[in-house]
Amino acid sequence: MDRSELPTDPLANELDAFVDSHHLSERGRAVDRAPEFPHPEYRAMGEAGWLGLTTPVAFGGRGLPVARAGALLYRLAFRSGTIFAKLSLQPEFSSVLREVGSPTLVDEWFRPMVAGRRLISNQITEPGAGSDALAIRMEARRADSGYVLTGEKSEIAFAEEADAAIVYGRVPGGPEGVTAFLVPQADPGIVRRKVGTDLGERWQRRGSVSYRGVTVPATARLGEEGRGFTYVRTELTRERALLAAIYLGVARASWVETVEYVGHRTAFGRPLSANQAVAFPLVEDGALLDAVWLYVLRTLSRYDDGKDVEGEAALAKAMSTRVALNVLDHAIQFHGGHGYSDDLPFEQRWRDVRSGSIAHGSSEIMDLVAARKLWPRRPPA
Repeated sequence: MDRSELPTDPLANELDAFVDSHHLSERGRAVDRAPEFPHPEYRAMGEAGWLGLTTPVAFGGRGLPVARAGALLYRLAFRSGTIFAKLSLQPEFSSVLREVGSPTLVDEWFRPMVAGRRLISNQITEPGAGSDALAIRMEARRADSGYVLTGEKSEIAFAEEADAAIVYGRVPGGPEGVTAFLVPQADPGIVRRKVGTDLGERWQRRGSVSYRGVTVPATARLGEEGRGFTYVRTELTRERALLAAIYLGVARASWVETVEYVGHRTAFGRPLSANQAVAFPLVEDGALLDAVWLYVLRTLSRYDDGKDVEGEAALAKAMSTRVALNVLDHAIQFHGGHGYSDDLPFEQRWRDVRSGSIAHGSSEIMDLVAARKLWPRRPPA
């Protein structure tokens, strides 16, 4: 694989050495074939400072600008696939805890997570509330001791492995909107179970989590009642743009490998690359990867500059998954029958990237978010 395809960064050699010494590419394929959460690598990433790239140094992270973190995640995905690049984002996925959680919760849960010693999941989705988060029905009833949680969450990553979860529910009689809580998952009233086997990203071992009258103290609340999604909005914008970098990184790796392969694989006495049906899609793939990467970089840079990039980040995620899936499909196709097997990494990469069209906001919702930025809602004439 040609590393000249990677963005340059002073931390690049350190990251490459970590990837190689921990055999992340091989481990990524292993935890797909025998799905498990990669606890040893997660701990090692925390100890080496590869969790929480944008997390402030005061909280244990590297405190990098978002654009620089995006370039490193691109590199990590290029070198090892999506798994460990997404693990690197776990503190970003839980930044609500750092930003509005109490100092006690931050010390007990967030800092250990950045160090790779805790795993925190996000529990938003419910059986009747996917993209429509306003349909959340999880009840968080006030009680003398705090709140009592009742309801079910579905499609939850790390359903059985998470040490704690950021749980979103509604307070009856409280302000409009949902409220976030940090909930340790060891309570006997919490029933967790893995459900089925996913197409891709099997290491996340998604499942359902049921709350049967689980009492949490008032100190478990993150921020004010009814403002859960207000807090998470900035987090979603940042993470969507960073996820786009990950999808493009793994797609670029597949493109580089395919270009090399068709250049020396012969059929009918000449290289496959001599056929327009092969060459033309690949040159277009290369251009599209470059174009979307430039768009993602611009979005990340504008975020660092304090601009409102909610629509751009949404579109970056949607565009990156579409282009990446097309590139990966060509990689499978042009490697022939061997490309369709799990001897090569392309089928797993395709399966793992495919989740990006659904998770963290479906591509259709991402287009809607972007469109609303172009045509803001106006009162009727």
